[in-house]
Amino acid sequence: MLKKIVVALGTIIAMHVAPTYVPTLAPAQQEIPSYAKWGRLAMKEVHAKYPNANIIDYLHEGSAVQGNSTIEKFKLWLKEDTKEFGVFVSIEYTTATEQVTNIEFQETSK
Repeated sequence: MLKKIVVALGTIIAMHVAPTYVPTLAPAQQEIPSYAKWGRLAMKEVHAKYPNANIIDYLHEGSAVQGNSTIEKFKLWLKEDTKEFGVFVSIEYTTATEQVTNIEFQETSK
């Protein structure tokens, strides 16, 4: 009888003291997109061209291969004082060496 009381008491104590195991899932590791390097360059160049504006949004619009070159296209949305506007950025580079050959900017209100 004493043994049953001790076991019951031990179970009650263990239920109130021991932490509850809650299985967790590790977040899936996200791969760094191939255009990330060019996105950072686009933001750096836009910041240099528009030093008083804040970049508030960023979109990779795709890439295109033309001969030995690749062109990465981005749209950045900026805010400067009360004005908001977009800037399309095209970064052209030699595909094999990743040497930048041209960067173009085009402002848009949309």
